[in-house]
Amino acid sequence: MNTSVPVLMYHAVAREPNAATRVLSVTPEAFAEQLAVLDDLGFHPVTTAALAAHWRSPGSAPLPPRPVLLTFDDGYEGVHRHALPVLKGHGFPATLFVSTGWLRGAHDMGGGLDTMLDWDQVRELAAAGVEIGGHSHTHPQLDQLDDDALWSELIRCKEIVAAELGTAPVSFAYPYGYSSRRVRARVRAAGFRQALAVGNGPARRAQGPYALRRLTVRRGTTTEEFERLVTGRAIARYFAGDRALTKGYALVRRARRIRGKAIGTRV
Repeated sequence: MNTSVPVLMYHAVAREPNAATRVLSVTPEAFAEQLAVLDDLGFHPVTTAALAAHWRSPGSAPLPPRPVLLTFDDGYEGVHRHALPVLKGHGFPATLFVSTGWLRGAHDMGGGLDTMLDWDQVRELAAAGVEIGGHSHTHPQLDQLDDDALWSELIRCKEIVAAELGTAPVSFAYPYGYSSRRVRARVRAAGFRQALAVGNGPARRAQGPYALRRLTVRRGTTTEEFERLVTGRAIARYFAGDRALTKGYALVRRARRIRGKAIGTRV
């Protein structure tokens, strides 16, 4: 059984991203080089659903040697334009987590941070072996929502994907990586069978199917750093700054939740 698996988190793939997406984007050239590294090292990409199924029932859902997950959040157009041809060239599957209210088309709420996919492109990605997962409807911080708003975000996302693709999504990724016990329970109740956070560490079965960690790939990730990430070397050092910021922001978010409950009690 695979004790840990690198799950790579991408966002935009673009040569000239806008300011809002730049840090978490990669160039098409960098993406192609990174997939070549995976190929050279003998990694075999799988989908999120395949990994979770294996960890639920290892004997009935075997994985290839050296599995890795390639995941994309939000639904940027460059995933179709730039990433899909490279994925096809290597025969690699991937998982795309879409914020349905950000995609171009009938459900567009206007919140997309850059040029987003349309539904025809999403269907082409699905037909090429990309698993389509949910990423909420409007990309809020789910743990800051009340129960009704949280449920609406999850169900609208699931129902729109099912209507557009003919198949309901089974995997989910938390916007911003934020979740809580309540959020994870609602994601499960909505029918998603597994969910990804961030955490910037390898995914392990012990994390549970609704809190699997991912490794952030960003514009500043060099080829050498990428190789160290996927092989599990110096991960803690590479993400040390991220962890410090995350801890600090967690305190702020906790204070907001407590303050919100206090206000609700007074009302």
